[in-house]
Parts: sequence; structure tokens; C-alpha cells
Amino acid sequence: MSLLPALALIGARAGAPPAHLPQAPLSSFEQALSAQPSATRALAAWCQARFINWPNPPDIAASMVPGPAMPLPANGRRLLGIEPQEPLGFRHVRLACGETVLSEAYNWYVPARLTAEMNRLLETTRTPFGKVAAPLAFTRTPLASRRGPARGCPPGTILANRALLRLPDGRGLALVLECYTRANIEPLNFLPTRTPDIAPPASAP
Repeated sequence: MSLLPALALIGARAGAPPAHLPQAPLSSFEQALSAQPSATRALAAWCQARFINWPNPPDIAASMVPGPAMPLPANGRRLLGIEPQEPLGFRHVRLACGETVLSEAYNWYVPARLTAEMNRLLETTRTPFGKVAAPLAFTRTPLASRRGPARGCPPGTILANRALLRLPDGRGLALVLECYTRANIEPLNFLPTRTPDIAPPASAP
């Protein structure tokens, strides 16, 4: 599904931003997220469309949130299709476009279904899971969505999504809980770019 319909609703266009960008409808943000199997890709496109990190590139980075791992949901192993003894990886991250945090996410993933290099990147870098695992061409099965925080989401969450990421052969790759911040839809004001004053050439003596 293309992101174009959703981005058209928020006035996405190329070039410099307008002086004022009004608050985006939450429904437009929901549509943009549902258009991609990867929340990372959807957020990058949304960040660009909303000029959130303008004039810098709309790159999404993950910062680890310290603390104990959140327990896997009771039906998690069944959804992932793994045995009770199968090792699981866990990531609790904040995804940001520049300095603006767009989501806080919990990710339980199956290391054995990733390559060694993918596991290394997840353990040692700020690369988002969606970007690391993109070569696997995973798909997304929505499990639940609600406006406002779900259990485990921080205060101020405007939208919470739970989903199962699957490999092309149908095996579960990861179970995610994504908590999206108000920064995604807030109105934005941009100062006009001022052309530097150029002194007139000195007159000849």
C-alpha cells in the first residue's frame, strides 16, 4: 500500500516547509503507519512529510531505554511459533527523528531467525529493528490498536499498536508494542529563511 494518500492529507510536498503546519489528523497518522510493514520506514516518511527534522534528513535512530526487560505477553511464544526453551531477544527503544522522539517501542524477537550480522547490529548499534531486518522482507500482522496508551506505554501516548512481524514463510520474527508520541501530529511553525544582507559595491574613487 502506498503512503501517498495518507501523506496527501497532511500536505506533504517537496522543498521548504510552509510558515505554519497545522496539527495532523490522528487518522492520517494511523493510515501512514498501516501502509508499511516497518514502523521505521513509515516514521521516516512521516518525519519527511511533516518536516519534523527539517532541514536535516528524516533519519530514524533508536536509543536504548535502560531497565529490566518487559515480560513477554502470555500468548507471545504461541504467536511467534517457538518452544518454551527458545531464546528470545528484547529491545526497549525510543525512535527519534533528529531530536524528536516519535515512539517508544518494545520488541521481542527470535535471534535464530536473524543473521549473525543482524543480531550484532541489534545488540551494539542504534539501528532500528525495521531497518536491520528489512532484507528479510518481513510482513506485518496487526494484533491490536488503540488511541491513547496501552498497558506498558508511557504517559502522553496518543496511539498504541501491537503487531506480529512474520517472515515470508509465515514464521514469527518479532512481537512488537509501539507507543506513539504527540510529537507526530503537533502543529509546527517555521521561521522564514532570511537572505543575508549584501553590501552594495563600493563606488570607484
